[in-house]
Amino acid sequence: MLIRVDPASDVPIYDQIAASVRADASRGALQPGDRLPAARELALALDVNVHTVLRAYQQLRDEGLIDLRRGRGAVVTDEASRSSGLVVSVRALVATARRDGVPLQTVLSLIREEFSA
Repeated sequence: MLIRVDPASDVPIYDQIAASVRADASRGALQPGDRLPAARELALALDVNVHTVLRAYQQLRDEGLIDLRRGRGAVVTDEASRSSGLVVSVRALVATARRDGVPLQTVLSLIREEFSA
């Protein structure tokens, strides 16, 4: 698992960390039971504040993707692997949109509309 962040991005670093973990889980790079790096360790590696990593981990915990336990760290849950089928569907959607020349903003609008329905 490789977590990268872009300090120049408008996206908060904790969101970037959480998104990276979500993506790895969706692709199957993280399996249920896998341990994430300790918050201090990851903060050092990314050169960010430990509270930034903890905020990302708490966000993932609130989504049910990881389990946080004192002394055990952050462990990937079964819930994290359930979105892997979604990745296949999203790739198919993107391929269709590209083939048909549908702009990204239109695709995003359609998704938002369906998600809200």
